[in-house]
Amino acid sequence: MESWASLWGFAVNSSEAITHSDQEQAARAFEQIIGTSRALESVLEQVGCVASTDSPVLIHGETGTGKELIANAIHKASPRCGRALIKLNCAAIPLDLLESELFGHEKGAFTGAIAQKIGRFEMADGGTLFLDEVGDIPPALQPKLLRVLQEQEFERLGSGRTHKVDVRLVAATNRNLLEMVERNEFRSDLYYRLNVFPISLPPLRERREDIPALVEHFVEMFSGRMKRHIHHIPPETMAAFSSYSWPGNIRELQNLVSRAMILAQDGVLLNPLPASALPIPSPPSIGEMSRNPEPPEQMTIRESERALILCTLQATGWRIGGPKGAAERLGLKRTTLMYRLKRLGIERPLRRAASFEDFTPPEQPPSAAAM
Repeated sequence: MESWASLWGFAVNSSEAITHSDQEQAARAFEQIIGTSRALESVLEQVGCVASTDSPVLIHGETGTGKELIANAIHKASPRCGRALIKLNCAAIPLDLLESELFGHEKGAFTGAIAQKIGRFEMADGGTLFLDEVGDIPPALQPKLLRVLQEQEFERLGSGRTHKVDVRLVAATNRNLLEMVERNEFRSDLYYRLNVFPISLPPLRERREDIPALVEHFVEMFSGRMKRHIHHIPPETMAAFSSYSWPGNIRELQNLVSRAMILAQDGVLLNPLPASALPIPSPPSIGEMSRNPEPPEQMTIRESERALILCTLQATGWRIGGPKGAAERLGLKRTTLMYRLKRLGIERPLRRAASFEDFTPPEQPPSAAAM
């Protein structure tokens, strides 16, 4: 944590001595951010550069990468840290209510408006407003958002009175806004207004060196919540976490650590990932085996062939044909592989059919002449 404090202090006060209060403020800003990877350091350097300004910030990253944590850090490291940080997920609000959520409304402004309501911009006056999933704001509302960003003024629904505010905006999205601009789904002038200082968050698969620290952090967090104590994380469990692709990023990691805590036995954190989620090395092809024909010790040629075919079938989910099927991996024709399955007595374990191919009856084995 001290490294983040020094990093922020240098970025903001490069020509001045770093004061103790500067470091304390930076430590508070980054206290929930776990990791020491170069990819994360780069993000925090950008946070340190922009935090002291009132510039709009656009945070872009995949779902679950921690966009809200970065927004929190920007606010806590800014001169506005003593004022409110107001948050709104634009994708979670029905489109017909989003304008009221942002700007408020007067009593009787529309059916169901039984009382006056203060909008998020008024709540954030003097502080910071964080708009998550800003790409979901409908086109009809985008000009009003642009106006309040440029002029710092707006009117509540059902009122002609103009309200002045002093709000710093931090927005986030997992969508490509520039592509949306090209498709006329997002206003170009609003995009450029939001994109004054963009920050791109790396997915977890690009900062794998941070995974062990994140796992330990979540274990400690869930230990208190679940009243369960973990004394040991086996190397194979940590290796499984480190090698997984994490399409859901840090949020998925947090949820899987929670699952592992539930499954833990005698204080040992077990690997919660299914075998299908782990990378499986491709077995050698028949051609490669012919170049290195010596079979493993204590295994016949028939046993070696059977083991190789079974390994390949498991790796492909028992898919025989097609571009990712076992036949292609083994360098065989589909009909030839079907013949060898019958000759070696290999049958697929019984389970519910998962695709149309599972219902396809096996082809007749080729004649000896075809072999």
